[in-house]
Amino acid sequence: MNTEINAIWTDLNDELFKFILGKVKDEQVSKDIHQEVFLKVQSKVNQLKHTSKLTSWVYQITRNTIIDYFRKAKENSIPITDLDIPERQEQNFDYSKLTNCINQKIESLSSNHKEAIILTSFKDYTQKELAHHLNISYSGTKSRVQKAREILKENILDCPNVESDTTGKLLDFENNSE
Repeated sequence: MNTEINAIWTDLNDELFKFILGKVKDEQVSKDIHQEVFLKVQSKVNQLKHTSKLTSWVYQITRNTIIDYFRKAKENSIPITDLDIPERQEQNFDYSKLTNCINQKIESLSSNHKEAIILTSFKDYTQKELAHHLNISYSGTKSRVQKAREILKENILDCPNVESDTTGKLLDFENNSE
């Protein structure tokens, strides 16, 4: 059996890693999945009835492991309720200094737009990190963030103590709660 595992490893190692990387798009995660696949293969190789189907069997284990990874990643994503930031929290200085009106405008955004604004503007996520977090394309993420900013800008102009120029460009806001 040890010889079988070595043969599987030798024959499929590079090809399998490239397959995983193509699906996951993250080298470190791909290495982890790759290792997990070979652990599963090693522990279940005795269950394989037809050695002629070895390659397809290994790829099925790989696909299932990738699916499990994405399910787990989705379960571990930050729920929108966990993004609620207390209004006076020091580590989120910029967010905490916003007026109640601006905070209410952020809260009134759709959950997708709210998450995009909070993570990119107040939690220091890059748009690429946000794309990975949401499991959507980078261009889709850029569009979502841009749309969220447009909606928020339009809504914020209605807030008192918000200063804008004649074109609607936000210049400043005054926090009247201090």
